[in-house]
Amino acid sequence: MGLNSTPSAERLHIGIFGKRNAGKSSLINAITGQSLAIVSDIKGTTTDPVSKAMELLPLGPVVMIDTPGLDDVGVLGQMRISKTYQVLNKTDIALLVIDGSIGMSKEDEALLEVVKEKKIPYLIVVNKIDEMREEMEESKERIYVSATSKLNIEELKERIGNLIPKEEKKRPLVADLLKPLDFVILVVPIDASAPKGRLILPQQQTIRDIIEAGAVSIVVKDTELKETLEKLGQKPRLVITDSQAFSEVAKQTPDDVPLTSFSILFARYKGDLWEAVKGARAIENLKDGDTILMAEGCTHHRQCEDIGTVKIPNWIRNYTKGKNIRIETCSGTEFPSDLSKYRLIVHCGGCTLNEREMKYRIRCAVDQGIPITNYGIFIAYMKGILERSIEPLNSFT
Repeated sequence: MGLNSTPSAERLHIGIFGKRNAGKSSLINAITGQSLAIVSDIKGTTTDPVSKAMELLPLGPVVMIDTPGLDDVGVLGQMRISKTYQVLNKTDIALLVIDGSIGMSKEDEALLEVVKEKKIPYLIVVNKIDEMREEMEESKERIYVSATSKLNIEELKERIGNLIPKEEKKRPLVADLLKPLDFVILVVPIDASAPKGRLILPQQQTIRDIIEAGAVSIVVKDTELKETLEKLGQKPRLVITDSQAFSEVAKQTPDDVPLTSFSILFARYKGDLWEAVKGARAIENLKDGDTILMAEGCTHHRQCEDIGTVKIPNWIRNYTKGKNIRIETCSGTEFPSDLSKYRLIVHCGGCTLNEREMKYRIRCAVDQGIPITNYGIFIAYMKGILERSIEPLNSFT
C-alpha cells in the first residue's frame, strides 16, 4: 500500500472509535497491514486523534483516524473525548470497536446514537473474539474479528467497502464549465503570505481539474494579468483569481470575460454556494458591537498581511464605516458548536476539509440562524463584484 497524490480532503475518512483497550489501534494495524498506530496494554495510549492518509485495497485512497478512548478519565480525559466526538464531523464511515470479552458499554451506546443522528454509515466491530465466551450474532451492522490473529479482517474490509455511500458522482471543481482546449487564466499573487516554492492546494486542484477537462491553464501573477490578456490573442473562457486580488483583477479583466475566484468554486464544490451568497449580504445588517467569526479549516503560520486576520477584517471595518465590529478567529478542527454569540461567520474555502465536515459547519450555522459565507464571496460582495463573480456558475449550480 502506498500513498498517491489524492489530497486528504478528497479521501474517504474512516473513523475508529471505542473504549480504551478495545483494540482500536491494533485494528488499524490489522486493516492496513502496517504498524501505523502505537499499540500498548496501557489504557489511554492514544491521547489525540491521529490521521493517516493511505491507499487501502479494495477501497482506494482513504484517511484512517485513530481516536482516544470513549471512557477516558479526568479533565484531560474529557477534553480528549470531546476531540473524539469532533472527529465524527468529518467521518464518512464509522467503525465502533467493542472488546468482545466485555461487550457494549454505555459509552459505546452514546457514541452510536450520535453516529445514527448524523446519518454516518457504520459497523460495530467486535474485537478479541479469541477471548469471547458468548455466542456470536453477526448482523448487517456487526462483525466479529480478531485484530491479533487477523481473523475476519479481509471480510471487514469488504464490509467497509459496501458502506461507501452510493451517491451521485461529485460535481467537478471547474471542469463542467469548460470545453476541450478552452484557455483558463489562473491569477496567483506572489507576496509575503505565498508559500515558498509551491502552489497552495486550491490552485493545485483547480489546475488538475482543468487538465481533466482537456482545457489549458495559464498561471500568472496579478501583476502580469493585463499583459497576458493582451498577448493571448483570444478571449479566455474563464479567469480565476485568488480572492485577495479580486478587486485589482476585476479592473484588468474585460467585462465580457467571465471572472470568479478559487474559493467561490470551492463553495460550489463542497459547500453551499447560494447559502454563502445570502450570508455575504448579512454584512448590511451588522450593528455596533456585533461579532464576526473568521473560520479556517487549516492551521498555518500567519504572515503580517494574513487574509483572514488582517485583510478581510480591515475591509470589514472600511465597509461598515466605523462600526465597532468585533472579530474572532478559529482554525483547524476548533469550530465552535455554539455559534449564538456571532452575527456572521466568514469561512475559508475549506480546501483542507472534506465535504462532510464543510457541510456540517454550514448546517450548524443555518440551524442556529447565523449567516455564513466564505472568503471569496464575501470579498466580492464588499468590492461590488459579487454578481459578476458568480455569473459563470449560474447555469451550472
